[in-house]
Amino acid sequence: MSLRIERRALAVGALLVLAAFVMAVLLIGTGDFDIAPWDVVQTLLGNGTPADDFIVNDLRLPRVLVALLVGAALGMAGAVFQSVTRNPLGSPDLLGFSYGSAVGALVVIILLKGSATEVAAGALLGGLLAGAAVYLLAYKRGIHGYRLVLVGIGASAMLLAAIQYLITKAQLVEASRAMVWLTGSLAGRDWAQVWPLLATCAVLFPLVLGQSRALRMIEMGDDAAYAVGVRVERTRLLLMLAAILLTTAASAAAGPISFVALAAPQLARRLTGSPGANLLSAALMGSVVLLLSDWASQRAFGADQLPVGVVTGLVGGVYLLWLLVTERKAGRI
Repeated sequence: MSLRIERRALAVGALLVLAAFVMAVLLIGTGDFDIAPWDVVQTLLGNGTPADDFIVNDLRLPRVLVALLVGAALGMAGAVFQSVTRNPLGSPDLLGFSYGSAVGALVVIILLKGSATEVAAGALLGGLLAGAAVYLLAYKRGIHGYRLVLVGIGASAMLLAAIQYLITKAQLVEASRAMVWLTGSLAGRDWAQVWPLLATCAVLFPLVLGQSRALRMIEMGDDAAYAVGVRVERTRLLLMLAAILLTTAASAAAGPISFVALAAPQLARRLTGSPGANLLSAALMGSVVLLLSDWASQRAFGADQLPVGVVTGLVGGVYLLWLLVTERKAGRI
């Protein structure tokens, strides 16, 4: 057995871990009652005052952990989809999986009047059904990246229409609740959202990372992957299923937060300068992007006044325009 470690990728990974830690400490200390970074660290180590201990461990730490896990899940899922489709626009936002989760959640909110736990279950089921439908519709003697993107865009349009129809049928209170969920927010997150998401990531991250070599071969083309012994369709199905589960779990915990899955893998790849999916770097970059967006929303507008999904949407829209211009100049679209 051998392990190849690229120094630049390792350095970038270390810097991203440090950035995630710094942003987590700053975010924990941000709110109506600010806490100094050193006091946050001391409280996390068990040496804080009773007041700081309650604010940090009971009120703010779960929200930060959800942001870390959601960002990492979306970053890794985006890297998988972009590698499978061999397209920088191949992300859950554009392939319909996030919209599938949204439809599932809205059915529970508007039609079934469900609780928060039932909404999360509906989002998970909706995302899985959307993923299965897109895969089956795009399958024709295997999955082709271009065909998968086209089917995903079509599915997104249909699911968006379903979302709009459900909102028009809702009462005012239900419509308001649905719009808050659709925006994507970390407000009010507690340990009930942390543990299921942590368990999902603990199972799926090693599974995806274990297929990183096969994923790199698939990026080179199916024929090249078959030549080195990769079971292409089986591996592609396994990776897509894992990525869909990561996406839907993230949506169930925080709503359909947009553009993190699209931007994080590309930013990570440009920083590391390494070929391939850069799965771990993409996950770390997703965490940093989401933590930074949440911190910016609270600092600019006050705690919980601006959902983090609004910030990622604004930043992601600018990034998407830049990516389209770049890809057009390179002659790839």
